[in-house]
Amino acid sequence: MAWIYLAIAGVLEVVWAFYMKQSQGFSRIVPSVITIVAMIASFALLSIAMRSLPLGTSYTIWTGIGAVGAFLAGVIVLGEQASPLRIGAALLIVSGLALMKLSSPG
Repeated sequence: MAWIYLAIAGVLEVVWAFYMKQSQGFSRIVPSVITIVAMIASFALLSIAMRSLPLGTSYTIWTGIGAVGAFLAGVIVLGEQASPLRIGAALLIVSGLALMKLSSPG
């Protein structure tokens, strides 16, 4: 169950990062509220997952999901550049996440 909480926390990290961009420096109320609510939920689920998963694994997976997810959201939704180097970097992050998962108990 901890891995499910961690995955949801990672997805919520993407949500809050995306809406933080949409908030334009917290000057728009609805995206700002979504950012804060998603951030709190993400941190809460991360802390629950950390009850049974190692710190390094939990935090690495959480930030990795957020980093790759935010990259994909930027490219797909916001039309940001998807250069070969950026795609390669995202693939390296995903590879690291897979190795972290394989090396962790539970």
